[in-house]
Amino acid sequence: MWKITARGERWDAEVLDERTRHIRNLTGAAGKHRGPEVLRAPMPGLVVRIQAVPGQEVAAGVGLVVLEAMKMENELKASAPGVVRAVHVRTGEAVEKGQALVEFA
Repeated sequence: MWKITARGERWDAEVLDERTRHIRNLTGAAGKHRGPEVLRAPMPGLVVRIQAVPGQEVAAGVGLVVLEAMKMENELKASAPGVVRAVHVRTGEAVEKGQALVEFA
């Protein structure tokens, strides 16, 4: 973690390698201030579990959907706090990369 000071303001900065950045993006641990309005499948796979329900208030890092891809389970997490507006998939459904899984209000 780096500490940066410029024009009297101070920021924390972290330098990530490509692999770590990619993993954080996939798991929702990227620490974004404002999350996306739609959680999309980062890869093709099979929906194994849905942990989100419409109307549910979620915190950053909460697991929403579990996808199985290449015989591995990948838990997709909320990147920021929000409220689930809709779940667009069902357990057992095959999804394509980029497909909308969960929509936030």
